[in-house]
Amino acid sequence: MSLDAALLTARSGILYTQRSLAASANDVANAETAGHTKKTVASRAMAPVGDGIGVRSLAPTRDVDEALVAALDSRRAASAAAEVRERLLQGVETAHGNPEFGEGLGDLTAALRTGFEDLRADPAEAGRQAALVLDAEALAIRLNEISSAIGDARQQAHDGIVTEVSVINAELREIASLTLRIKEQIALTGSAAALEDERDAAIAKLSESLEVRALKRDDGGIVLVARNGLVLPLDPNRDAFTTSDATLGPAAFHGGGGSIPGIMLGGVDVTRNLLGGRLAEYIALRDQTLPRYQSEVDLAAANIAARFESQGLRLFTDATGAVPDISQPYAGSAQVGFAGVFRVNPDVSANPALLRDGTHAVSGNPLGAADFTPNPAGGPASFTGLLDRILDFTFGTEAQAGTAWTAIATGGLGPDGTLSSPFGAPPTLEGYGALLSAAHTADRAAATSAREGAQSLMQGLEARFADRSGVNVDEEMAAMVTLQNAYAANARVMSTVQAMWDALLGAVR
Repeated sequence: MSLDAALLTARSGILYTQRSLAASANDVANAETAGHTKKTVASRAMAPVGDGIGVRSLAPTRDVDEALVAALDSRRAASAAAEVRERLLQGVETAHGNPEFGEGLGDLTAALRTGFEDLRADPAEAGRQAALVLDAEALAIRLNEISSAIGDARQQAHDGIVTEVSVINAELREIASLTLRIKEQIALTGSAAALEDERDAAIAKLSESLEVRALKRDDGGIVLVARNGLVLPLDPNRDAFTTSDATLGPAAFHGGGGSIPGIMLGGVDVTRNLLGGRLAEYIALRDQTLPRYQSEVDLAAANIAARFESQGLRLFTDATGAVPDISQPYAGSAQVGFAGVFRVNPDVSANPALLRDGTHAVSGNPLGAADFTPNPAGGPASFTGLLDRILDFTFGTEAQAGTAWTAIATGGLGPDGTLSSPFGAPPTLEGYGALLSAAHTADRAAATSAREGAQSLMQGLEARFADRSGVNVDEEMAAMVTLQNAYAANARVMSTVQAMWDALLGAVR
């Protein structure tokens, strides 16, 4: 080997070790930086003919398992969605009260029945009448609180949709900008590893809002595909999605004829096509889960009021003193939102003796109850006719002997009539109320379990990713020692060659 060849070989080795040392130093410095992956500088031996001699340093590259990254992004979406569901349903669960203290709908309905049993033992006792009014008010307040909590959670869901759309647009613009820079850098240098780390971090953040899969190209380009196959546009200068704020009431819904604005993409409503992540969970809560909850508590309130009404006691009404017709379909009827305005009849509150005597006569009742004549003014203080009807029928399974109550609706729910309860309705008011409290609170528990499961799996995937692509400081320090030795060896070669050149030049002189 000539001295020139030895010098060139040593020089190429020094350049390679310099680049490798720089990559290792950068990895150590960013070991705790979120999203940073280990970079390696590959080398290629140059052929003696054509490329020259020595070693050629290639651009830094990442060692990343794209399938693992996709699985990790999917778990991020699942975890974020479960966290949203758990958080919004916690308020509804709280409003249902603590069953251990007898605060649930079924418990309060049972307490109301017990109050009527107590009053029947002494129908004229004013203290018992007043206590029964308090029992009725406790049930009314509980229904009001549950309805309010559902409405608040639904409004939070819509506000969350608006926020997530803004976050998604910002992330898509960031990903588009990074992609342009990556393509330019790859075209110039053949690698853009650091920028790819930044883009993966942006995709990971996007996946929490909307589950996507990234399809990467050799030139640094990328295609983002949502879980249902929707291709997301990447433009650094324009928002992809649009929506708007809205104030939601019990009758509001999204869809044909509805008042809730959709999420638009290129002029097309894609609200129902978005799956995975916080955005999709907010949509599901706003348009399915919470409207169903509202329907169920409205039906509970309407059936309670109607079953008392049909027996001759208008105990519960809305703010206008009306009782909804439960024989009508839920959607579009006065039952929508009734739990929020459900209250004890002010006439009964002012005159608790009506609990014994009745508020109105019943004749030809469409719900199937037998005819009833109220206790007349000055009638017997021990009148039990109404109390027996209420205990036997209002709280029972029949409107009168041999005539069953019409089943509480489990289909045609929601303000647009498209939703259904996931259970069969028990025939009694007490049973239906207890089932609602159990079902609604169980959904929160299921959301908590789903969040914990998703987070556990995500942590496992993150550990695998760290093992494969993360920076191990100990390994990097050991590699730096090896590189330093290689650098010193190549430097020694160069100094030796220099000494030999000096000796040759001295001999010539």
